[in-house]
Amino acid sequence: MTELLKALEKIEGLRPSTPASAPARSWIPWDVDSLAVDVADEVVCVRVVATRLPLCLAEAGESLRAVLVGTQWEHAIVRIVVTDVDKRALDHLNGA
Repeated sequence: MTELLKALEKIEGLRPSTPASAPARSWIPWDVDSLAVDVADEVVCVRVVATRLPLCLAEAGESLRAVLVGTQWEHAIVRIVVTDVDKRALDHLNGA
């Protein structure tokens, strides 16, 4: 999961989507962003928030797929689910 999140960090305009009910960050050292990734035998699902438009989902898919090469998920379906659009991604529509 960590490698998938690192690949996602390199994609401009997308960030991991974590549940609103995710625990607040605390002194416990765990990565809340990992809640955005589900890995099953046949599907790897990454939930994201769009922070910029247009979306660069093809680039994100290629980056995520590259991480899976050589793993047991190499032939899994890579699903990217956009759960939200950040307000700043729409600012250009208002002339901002």
